[in-house]
Amino acid sequence: MPRVKRGTVRRAKRKKLLARAKGFYQTKSKLYRAAKESVDTAAKYAYVGRKNKKREYRRLWVVRINAAARANGLSYSQFMRGLKAAGVTLDRKVLADLAVTQAAAFAQVVAQAKAALPAQAA
Repeated sequence: MPRVKRGTVRRAKRKKLLARAKGFYQTKSKLYRAAKESVDTAAKYAYVGRKNKKREYRRLWVVRINAAARANGLSYSQFMRGLKAAGVTLDRKVLADLAVTQAAAFAQVVAQAKAALPAQAA
């Protein structure tokens, strides 16, 4: 097998990894092997965190919509059922923003949902 000389490639690779480990505790930012393990772990946590962020935002939107819907006389589940029956296609992000910033507009949406519900549910 031929000899491989990879001086600049190796240096660039290690420099790049150590730059990603900047600010890590003790040798985890200085020694290559420890830094590599820490950077890999950090990347794993960052990946999971990106998924969790979506989950947390959806939970926040649901809480806000529920609070605003209850203030207008409907529970969250009744409100969402009414929206589906009325054919309103606003997503939870927009509904939560409406509930927080424009209460009057949200009240109109709730009225639409109430009107679309069957008589015994409302």
